[in-house]
Amino acid sequence: MKNNILKNPACKVTPGTVIVGKWHAQSYRVMKPLGYGANGVVYLANGKAGQVALKISDNSMSITSEVNVLKKFSKVQGSSLGPSLLDVDDWFRTDNGITVPFYVMEFVNGDNFIEFIEKRGTEWTGILCSQLLLDLDKLHEAGWVFGDLKPDNLLVTGPPPKIRWLDVGGVTIQGRSIKEFTEFFDRGYWGMGSRVAEPTYDLFAVAMIMINASFPKRFAKTEDTKHQLRNVILTHSSLRQYHDVIMKAIEGKYSKALDMRRDLVIAMSKSNVSTSQPAKGGNVKANVVPKTKPTKKPANQSVKRTDRKSKKKKESFGLTETLLILLFLFLAYVLYIYGQLI
Repeated sequence: MKNNILKNPACKVTPGTVIVGKWHAQSYRVMKPLGYGANGVVYLANGKAGQVALKISDNSMSITSEVNVLKKFSKVQGSSLGPSLLDVDDWFRTDNGITVPFYVMEFVNGDNFIEFIEKRGTEWTGILCSQLLLDLDKLHEAGWVFGDLKPDNLLVTGPPPKIRWLDVGGVTIQGRSIKEFTEFFDRGYWGMGSRVAEPTYDLFAVAMIMINASFPKRFAKTEDTKHQLRNVILTHSSLRQYHDVIMKAIEGKYSKALDMRRDLVIAMSKSNVSTSQPAKGGNVKANVVPKTKPTKKPANQSVKRTDRKSKKKKESFGLTETLLILLFLFLAYVLYIYGQLI
């Protein structure tokens, strides 16, 4: 795909080239390419307002569609689902006499998702994906599916670390066919479902992103893909804790992003508790309390205490998930700051 795009004279722009809009007369000096998609190339450029991301394509319908998506995103309250749209125009290329459309977005500066995980550790996979699922829920509620969801389209900004989306070329209205996809993250490629734009399609991709975080080089499919993916999860220590969550997403058993997020948070909390326990063979004698003869209590007193404990459990259960999420976000921030200092 990359080579085909670069061979296209409309999309190939050398660093130092100045792009001047035909209608708005805004100028942008190209610095370097940032990414390649099926319908164009995104470049880092300098404009009047500083650094921006500029996407150029010879497909005017694709550009129009992506611009409309970015405009829709800006109307979703309380969320920054994608980069801000800054300019839309045409560029007349004097070098070859071609007029091509382009649009300019906010430049989101950060680490690629996989690069961030490699720097900070796979324990960040669950934390970042829980953020991603929260944003996906808002996108799905607005009637859209991301489609071409993959680490290449995700950046981690901060501090504190936060997921941001790039390249909305694959965003599709629910119920239609997926416009763009990348095989490793496409359930159709793995034989696990259709390419109809629905929430389950994105959630399958989230599961594959989690696998990709532990297998950065990816791998090809075999005949029994479900069995293959299950074995991959079980044979890698950083994925085993998420086995049930990942497999449910792969099998399309989550209808909502928030349901997957809830189970992901629970899996992280269980892992955190287990790692805090003494290892086998470790020195646990310091924790042993000398045994004393128990004092027999009246039966009715024991029942009352049990009732009180049960009542307290019920009262606190509703706060559990919220507290866990806050705890993990706090730990994530502390880890990030510590990483910056060292």
